[in-house]
Amino acid sequence: MLDIKWIRDNADALDAALAKRGASPLAATLIDLDEKRRSVIQKAQDMQSRRNAASKEIGAAMASKNGELADKLKAEVSAIKEQLPAAEEEERQVTAELNDALSRIPNIPLDDVPVGSDEAGNVEKGKWGQKPGWNHKPLEHYEIGEALGWMDFEAAAKIAGSRFTVLKGQLARLERALGQFMIDVHTQEHGYTEVHAPLLVRDDAMYGTGQLPKFSEDLFRTTDGRWLIPTAEVSLTNLVREDILDQEKLPLRFTALTPCFRSEAGSAGRDTRGMLRQHQFMKCELVSITDAESSIEEHERMTACAEEILRRLDLHYRILTLCTGDMGFGARKTYDLEVWLPGQDTYREISSCSVCGDFQARRMNARYRGKDDKATKFVHTLNGSGTAVGRALIAVMENYLNADGSITVPEALLPYMGGLKKIEKAA
Repeated sequence: MLDIKWIRDNADALDAALAKRGASPLAATLIDLDEKRRSVIQKAQDMQSRRNAASKEIGAAMASKNGELADKLKAEVSAIKEQLPAAEEEERQVTAELNDALSRIPNIPLDDVPVGSDEAGNVEKGKWGQKPGWNHKPLEHYEIGEALGWMDFEAAAKIAGSRFTVLKGQLARLERALGQFMIDVHTQEHGYTEVHAPLLVRDDAMYGTGQLPKFSEDLFRTTDGRWLIPTAEVSLTNLVREDILDQEKLPLRFTALTPCFRSEAGSAGRDTRGMLRQHQFMKCELVSITDAESSIEEHERMTACAEEILRRLDLHYRILTLCTGDMGFGARKTYDLEVWLPGQDTYREISSCSVCGDFQARRMNARYRGKDDKATKFVHTLNGSGTAVGRALIAVMENYLNADGSITVPEALLPYMGGLKKIEKAA
């Protein structure tokens, strides 16, 4: 959420930033709402002040035995008491209207973010590794998995419908190995604290990271009003909601390996084959909580941590700086890692690392204080995939495919596979 005080002082800057994101100008509307809110607040405060003053005047009138004046003042106080609830309710409504409008505005892009309307405006930052050099025919992951007998989409459809996958046997173990490998690297080498957090969260948690109110259609909700997390970013970031942290203890770095749940609203017809776009998938999430001065540097560090996973798996990938029109709602800058998939003959996103500034912190009221500071500041938050486990499985299957249809287990995963070095056809 953006600061209305900043918007009042930087109306042109807000509208320019919104234009970069392809959105209409909103500064004037927001400032008008804030003026209305201020007017209503002032009205209520004036009424309260007059009530307090009149109450004192009643005492003075009584002391001077001016009964007529005392009665007049009592009538005035009584009238104000009757009017105040309506004024306070108007204040609550106008404040809620302003907060709702503010909650739907995307974050301000950093100055070095490329301007563009969609993914065509993304800028390649670099590449690592090489495409596979084998000569046999590449296949897509679902062709490989079904031929091996370890991937079953029909069973998943019978159980849950479309956009679900059943993994069995050796492929199920390979996916589990990928998740364990990721969490071990991030906790043992990259300094992240592993967290086992709720998969079901309240409205406030979804609001805090920006999923609500604007993106409710992308989420699954339970009958008791909780939400299934679309990413562990929600649970991990909200660990600091309503806290005041000591600056010297920052940064905080959290990671979690969890199922994620997304309705995939608006993706009808996209990636319907296979397990690229699922309602339920595993992801290793990274979240950092920093002070205002450290977040940009932390963004580079977080991205490097995600890259290291792909490097150890020896998967060819590229890094993109997302343009303003393709960047997420809460991000100020985002790097996407796209892994090479031979079966599709293209790159596909496997990690997205974003710096959000104090955008989420304002929604969560998460702050920090320096050792000698009296005032508090909002923390800065960052999140990234370290990486998406299902997509890593797809990448391993397609990049480590052998001519006979088997899959070689990457060396980095061998310690997790119980001696299994190759994924072969089910007996």
